[in-house]
Amino acid sequence: MTADLDALETARKIFSGPISFLKSAPDLKFLPDPVANEVAFAGRSNVGKSSLINALTNRNGLARTSNTPGRTQELNFFDVGEPLRFRLVDMPGYGFAEAPKDVVKKWRFLVNDFLRGRQVLKRALVLIDSRHGIKDVDRDIMDMLDAAAVSYHLVLTKSDKIKASTLAAILAQTAEEGRKRPAAHPHIIPTSSEKGMGLPELRAAVLEAINT
Repeated sequence: MTADLDALETARKIFSGPISFLKSAPDLKFLPDPVANEVAFAGRSNVGKSSLINALTNRNGLARTSNTPGRTQELNFFDVGEPLRFRLVDMPGYGFAEAPKDVVKKWRFLVNDFLRGRQVLKRALVLIDSRHGIKDVDRDIMDMLDAAAVSYHLVLTKSDKIKASTLAAILAQTAEEGRKRPAAHPHIIPTSSEKGMGLPELRAAVLEAINT
């Protein structure tokens, strides 16, 4: 699936327009009212999630990057468009070895309840580090998405850090695993926040999800 030029241009314009941080929700009771469709970003710690959100929205400081893995245990919401068109949701990172068990447990409850109960959540983007491929912690979130019947795109990050032949192999492996998943979208998008690779296609994929 390759987005057509009109879809790419429409997405570019929307992501070049007003985008602002709305709020953080450390608990479900703090969620914003479900007045707009949402697309959520999921990924293990240090996968480059904040960098990708910032690159996608052409804003350096929109999503805060942290050097401490697993520091953010909140759902962060961003409004896109004035008037509001849709929202982006930055989900807390996972798979950090140093995290206490109670923090991991809280993360699981927060994310699982959000995925199962959020009617306006149209799609998740599961970010996979191109250098490592899908790991067990990624499969864990994919299991949660499958169980919650939330469709998701697998998105490769840091795709500029490996050779083209290695990337092709990782793409094939990721696609093969994705085909076995009931809620996974068949199209895998390789991206690079630094080089801009795949960002137009990812913006178009977000828009396509919002409009379905």
